[in-house]
Amino acid sequence: MKRARRHVKLGLLLGSLLVLGSASVGQRLLRAGPVPHEAVSVAIGCDAFLSSLGVNTHVDQGYSPQSYIEPLRYLGVRNVRDSGRNLPGLVMLHAKAGVRVDLLGADVVELMGAASTLARAGALLSIEGPNEPNNFPVTYKGRQGGGPTQSWAAVAQLQMDLYSAVKSDPELRAYPVFQVSEGGAETENDGLQFLTIPAAAGTALSDGTAFADYANVHNYVSGVHGGYGDNQAWQAADPTLSARWDGLYGNYGSTWRRHFRGYSNSQLEVLPRVTTETGWDAATPDEERLQGVVLLNTYLAQFKRGWRYSFIYQLGDGEGGGGHQGLFHHDWTPKLAATYIHNLTSILADDASVANPSKLEYSIANADDTVHDLLLQKSDGAFELVVWGERVSGDSDVVVNLGGTHAEIRIYDATSGMAPVETITHTDSIPLKVGDHAMIIEIH
Repeated sequence: MKRARRHVKLGLLLGSLLVLGSASVGQRLLRAGPVPHEAVSVAIGCDAFLSSLGVNTHVDQGYSPQSYIEPLRYLGVRNVRDSGRNLPGLVMLHAKAGVRVDLLGADVVELMGAASTLARAGALLSIEGPNEPNNFPVTYKGRQGGGPTQSWAAVAQLQMDLYSAVKSDPELRAYPVFQVSEGGAETENDGLQFLTIPAAAGTALSDGTAFADYANVHNYVSGVHGGYGDNQAWQAADPTLSARWDGLYGNYGSTWRRHFRGYSNSQLEVLPRVTTETGWDAATPDEERLQGVVLLNTYLAQFKRGWRYSFIYQLGDGEGGGGHQGLFHHDWTPKLAATYIHNLTSILADDASVANPSKLEYSIANADDTVHDLLLQKSDGAFELVVWGERVSGDSDVVVNLGGTHAEIRIYDATSGMAPVETITHTDSIPLKVGDHAMIIEIH
């Protein structure tokens, strides 16, 4: 995680244009709309969605884990990303806030020991290799690796050895390993654009070399050059979109620094993947609402588009090198982003998995390509249909057809609170005004 403000990846956008060609980039942008809005959909358990939500903390860097307890409880996210220099603090957060830890680091022996400690406490989520070696070079077995010009061989060796050590350990082998973040910056073709190097890949490391279970990117929803537009979160979560986004394509399709070939677009669509950093600044009260709706949309878009875990950077302002990306102010009062996330996780709250999710035949009429949906289900059987918009201005007037009459429908607005804004009985359709944020239709 960061110890300074985020570095812009110089040449990323230009490199994407050179690899794809300007016409194909334009065509891809035009195709970056939602999936069709008419289907018989099988729901996903609310518990599965809630378990995908994470945030970056800085216990490792000396910040008080005690100060995190109430903010984490308020948010309702279930995972944190941190390093291991204060293991008692992380174990305490698991016990008191219910979170599990994505443990990252650049020392195999220390990571293995720390991961074992967290696993025995029930606090371990996953194990992650070095953080952004392009910005924070590593030293492994006497060799330095990373940075913008020097060899990345030491980075690749470290990640390979970490994966081998975890999968050889009876206690840890069941835990997922996340790949190096910003592998798209590798300076020679060591193969970090793969989870396991395939045959005839032409990489410096041999075919079959295994690095990780999940691809790992920092596809900041703000983009590499900032700006705000329609479908901001939806496009940042696109696994094959390259322009503006430091996403899956630029790290695992065609690496953004030297354009080493990785997976095809069809392979990227199904590649196991996580986002360990994404975020949006809010330095003034006027910026807070935008941060809030964008980050709420980010959690939803990431999950809908196949990301197993998504971690927002970061929990509080001023940590990890400063900045205003926190979900909370310096005094731990919530920004609107924290409030909106709290509302969403409270409305969807469910801690039991759904073994056999049900189907709901629904459709959304009059939806343009900024309207997206996610069908969830609680363990008590209630459907939670989340419909969110990603329009910079204006609204879409849609009609949600439910495929049959339902006894009671409760409509929630994630930006207004935890109570329903409307309750309707015995209806088969709902008119809905969708703008830039999430609405939840609870169907009984």
